[in-house]
Amino acid sequence: MNDSGKIVTALLAGLAVGAVLGVLFAPEKGAETRDKINESLADLGEALKERAEEQLDQLNDFREKIVSVVKTKLSKTDVILEDEIEEHA
Repeated sequence: MNDSGKIVTALLAGLAVGAVLGVLFAPEKGAETRDKINESLADLGEALKERAEEQLDQLNDFREKIVSVVKTKLSKTDVILEDEIEEHA
């Protein structure tokens, strides 16, 4: 994970902890507190899901680049081998 990914993850975790603590110490009824906690956790879950999707997209892009580089290298190797075979035939 790169530095920006770590920062975003830490920020999301901090927001979640802050939201839960804020709700727990707020003077409200138990049901209202539970509803707010559930809402905060749902928001956090959605944010984490979005972050995971972004990371997956980045991994897929990286994989595609690697595959492209390997295919290019293999293609060049095939040409070199064919030339060598023709020279010695």
